[in-house]
Amino acid sequence: MWLLMWTQIPVLVAHAFRRRGCEPSAIDRPRNGEHYSFARNASRARRSLSAAIAPSAWSWKADEARQLALPLPTTTGRLPVLTTSNHLAAQPRGAEEMGSPSYRLAVAITVPSTGEFLVARQPRPPSPPEEDEDYRRFVDSDLYDLPAAPLEPLAGEPRSEVAVAGADSATGLDLSRLDVSAALDQIFDRFGLPDGMRGEWRLLKYVEEAEFGPDAGVNTVFLIGSLVSKLDGLPESCKWMTKECALGLLSEAKPGSDRIGQYAYIGLMNSRLSSNSTAVPALPSQEYPPGITLVPMKSKTLQPFRTTNLVVVRATNGAGESTCSDFFACGDALLLDPGCSSQVHAELADLVDSLPKKLLVLVTHHHHDHIEGLYVVQRCNPDSVLLAHQNTMNRIGKGNWQIDYTSVTGGEKICIGDQELQVIYAPGHTDGHMGLLHVNTNTLIVGDHCVGHGSATLDSRSGGNMKDYFETTYKFLDLSPHVIIPMHGRINLWPKHMLCGYLRNRRSREASILQSIESGAQTLFEVVSKTYSDVDRKLWIPASFNVRLHVDHLNSQHKLPKDFSLEMFSRSCDDFFSSL
Repeated sequence: MWLLMWTQIPVLVAHAFRRRGCEPSAIDRPRNGEHYSFARNASRARRSLSAAIAPSAWSWKADEARQLALPLPTTTGRLPVLTTSNHLAAQPRGAEEMGSPSYRLAVAITVPSTGEFLVARQPRPPSPPEEDEDYRRFVDSDLYDLPAAPLEPLAGEPRSEVAVAGADSATGLDLSRLDVSAALDQIFDRFGLPDGMRGEWRLLKYVEEAEFGPDAGVNTVFLIGSLVSKLDGLPESCKWMTKECALGLLSEAKPGSDRIGQYAYIGLMNSRLSSNSTAVPALPSQEYPPGITLVPMKSKTLQPFRTTNLVVVRATNGAGESTCSDFFACGDALLLDPGCSSQVHAELADLVDSLPKKLLVLVTHHHHDHIEGLYVVQRCNPDSVLLAHQNTMNRIGKGNWQIDYTSVTGGEKICIGDQELQVIYAPGHTDGHMGLLHVNTNTLIVGDHCVGHGSATLDSRSGGNMKDYFETTYKFLDLSPHVIIPMHGRINLWPKHMLCGYLRNRRSREASILQSIESGAQTLFEVVSKTYSDVDRKLWIPASFNVRLHVDHLNSQHKLPKDFSLEMFSRSCDDFFSSL
């Protein structure tokens, strides 16, 4: 992502669209008889565009915002719902207005005598329409996890209908104010669990979610209950599993095989791993899958996000020394996208100091919110090795990294102790954009190709290309990943469904752009205003970058009408983008 100076947008857009005769069409003027013009006077332009870009009539209501990005009920990861008409996420409230976090209850039902615990197959997100045959061939494998359900606050006075041993031991948690009984009922009803599994419960763990955004987060309460023996009558969707088996499915993942979700790992298995697998001092983080830690750090990114995910991969083979050979690069730890802002550079320095000295650093692309902490890494560990595409390095500049680097083009294999990774060339967002496949867990780190909420914006000024974006999306689908990690927002546990959603959305948006052109739109402003008439006008700025690339893509396919002047359209784009 790249940073726009939002306070300057009214003047900049007014100036850009005023030049070359790009006046707003009648459909873009305020309703109820109001009128505005793109005046030459800057102050008038600011007032005019402010009225055009953010009138009260365009403010999103809660139900409209929810249509843009709905949470999956089966996981704390969020799947953006990319509809035909609404593909850009509505602007959320400021951090101070985002309210309190919500809660989920996850239960671990164990049989100590056999060392097994219960996992339930998670419901899938909705299938694509029947006519979307191209997408129906991309189906995510079964996902098993601890049974879980939303944990709602109690109305009225605190009470305790379910006894939970150790409920007072967790800092910051008051179970007496949460409806544990209703959440348990929902879990047992939803997964068809027999009542014989109800019994005494003990607090296993309370996990406060790190700030992935854009909402206030989901904190998880883990309860554990024990059975003397396995009960009969278990639903077909549930099965017993040992921790060793579950860890094997996670750490030795094969494309298309059954998957284990984050509740089972974070709640039950994480504490059994060596303590050197995370080592993120004093920073809220999440380790899942094993060996991969996400540290959302404050960054100068675009709304609705406030953080960039710093990804840490560490050797988990105890000694922390690289044992691999015949790899493009080896190390004992890997950092991806240290793009945090200066206010948390001290925390980044502490993190780098805690890592082994044989450190690799990979940046997915050059945008400021992905590289701002590079010089901190270099200062703390001058021997660290930077990996990046040549196009990315050409834009980073020596102010961020002053020593040698290693150029990657895609296909390179990296070894971090017992962890194997493969660099994936993933153009589209920019022409130097890279992804990374964590082979052990079949986890795909996608940079800014996808985001955890809404849809991604391509950078037409840095080689962003819609044809490349489509091809990269199909490349990701062919990898058949088990998990997607974006650099903004939460992980996604239904990666093929997510990627197909991005394809459907981009194609639908492109069809709308073509329709607007066929109906007479000639300039960037006219195309954006017609295509995104149902979207908050604050989002027209980032949308304009995608629009230009869609028009280029339509032109490459010879789909543009003969009377459409590509020269006039390109001129309006150049004027607008040069103003930014």
